[in-house]
Amino acid sequence: MSENLEKTYNPKAIEAKLYEKWCDNKYFHAEVDRSKKPFTTVMPPPNITGKLHMGHALDNTLQDILIRYKRMQGYNALWIPGTDHAAISTEVKVTNQLKEEGIDKKELGREKFLERTWQWKEEYAGTIEGQLKKLGVSCDWDRERFTMDEGCSKAVEEQIQRIQQLLKNQKLSWMFTNCFPNTLDTTVHFRKDKKDGKPDTFVYTGDIHAMWLRDSGAQVWPYVQLANEDKELKTMLAGVINRQFKLINVDPFANAFNDGPIPDGHWKTDLTDMNDEMHERKWEIDSLCYPLRLAYHYWKTTGDTSIFDAEWIKAIQNILTTFRDQQRRDGRGSYHFQRVTERALDTMTNDGWGNPVKPVGLIASSFRPSDDATTFQFLIPSNFFAVSSLRKAAEILTEVNNRPELAKECTDLAGEVETALRKYATYNHPKYGTIYAFEVDGFGNHLLMDDANVPSLIALPYLGDVDINDPIYQNTRRFVWSEDNPYFFKGTAGEGIGGPHIGYDMIWPMSIMMKAFTSQNDEEIKTCVKMLMDTEAGTGFMHESFHKDNPAKFTRAWFAWQNTLFGELILKLVNEGKLDLLNSIQ
Repeated sequence: MSENLEKTYNPKAIEAKLYEKWCDNKYFHAEVDRSKKPFTTVMPPPNITGKLHMGHALDNTLQDILIRYKRMQGYNALWIPGTDHAAISTEVKVTNQLKEEGIDKKELGREKFLERTWQWKEEYAGTIEGQLKKLGVSCDWDRERFTMDEGCSKAVEEQIQRIQQLLKNQKLSWMFTNCFPNTLDTTVHFRKDKKDGKPDTFVYTGDIHAMWLRDSGAQVWPYVQLANEDKELKTMLAGVINRQFKLINVDPFANAFNDGPIPDGHWKTDLTDMNDEMHERKWEIDSLCYPLRLAYHYWKTTGDTSIFDAEWIKAIQNILTTFRDQQRRDGRGSYHFQRVTERALDTMTNDGWGNPVKPVGLIASSFRPSDDATTFQFLIPSNFFAVSSLRKAAEILTEVNNRPELAKECTDLAGEVETALRKYATYNHPKYGTIYAFEVDGFGNHLLMDDANVPSLIALPYLGDVDINDPIYQNTRRFVWSEDNPYFFKGTAGEGIGGPHIGYDMIWPMSIMMKAFTSQNDEEIKTCVKMLMDTEAGTGFMHESFHKDNPAKFTRAWFAWQNTLFGELILKLVNEGKLDLLNSIQ
């Protein structure tokens, strides 16, 4: 055996493969981990004017020692790499390169010179990256940045600048500027699919680096209206939709997915049919509705039908199969879920099957949009959402795919659910009259409450599921925004709807936004916006929830859905002629 060993160490044969293994297994990649103290450092970005020298090698070695030491101490350590454009110095380098080729910079013209400069960047930034990797630096290459990277689309930037000029309230302008682009700036990971070359966009929820079908659909929704003004934005949106359809076909019962297979995923121990691509497998009706809503809006806005391919047809078939399965007409259905947890609503009763339901045509949802387990599995807001989403799908199948038989399956199922909603979704409240229940079971039991997450009862018109002037909705709206709703909280800092996901006294800004979105009263809208401004705790961003008496006590500093939703609200109000209302806020 010893005769086969190399007599001298060969770094070229060993180190490259070893480093590649480290990167492939994401040994240097850091995720948010609240159980560990964070330690983050940014690499002083080397100029792209040439190659690294011994000074760079020494500097990066010292940084590498530090970050590895912090990891060993138990810190959640992150080292962010990058390169610097070094504008004037790079210009000189490119100019000299042109001279060697006998080309005058002035004769070349501005656009051609910029083209050559970007070519230089690609060459030397790539060289620098290769040199750093040969050094074995333990930085997170998933977060590599260049100092001229655009964090936002041009169309979105133009909207931000327009709104900044219109808003007189500096704090509101600042918050809009922070919140509206937050999804694009921090959570969007675009690439081309390696197999078919189609746009493919993975979207983090924010501090959890997984893609929820619901959250991602809601996060990018406000940008669709700008898609025709920005080709790259349009392509990114198509990538989100493509990715969503593929994930539905991985498993239509899953609510959240990893960016590629992870063998030891966070919730891999859950007692359900997990696989490596899933982050979590909580069955929520809305997970299948949000992709349909987004795809329909994108199609109607852009006219682009490229997203409605074979993957889309397969996704629709899986959605129909899943919805029918969860109508529970032939027993309990195929989905079950249990988790070892101290949180009652993080798992399901009856060995994972949940509380019984009577098959009446409604679709069971084991979990709510909050990721909390349902009490009675016929979740009314989500069933309304299923009806509108199925009809959108039918329209696409008819006009784009010429699949009338599949379209009919969608409309027939939507009709079944709608008929059942008319019969089972309402409750005659002694104080508010006829209202929509939050959950029912088909046996006559009703759960009267509302949750902050969307779909919710208060958000029904926002999603287009119920007419805003529907008297039952208006009765319901009065009920959910009152102390007769057990998850309505009112304190010195604000008032709004929360839920068991966070618990007592914690108000979700999303509920306040939904009240504003569905309001027909300017003073009410003004009050909502002012409350959102007063409870951001000096951060300039929205949070998952805040304490009713203390906005500084909040959850999730980085929650992209809430941030982008706030931006959507302000943009909507400006576009609908409510600028004077916003500017009157003191």
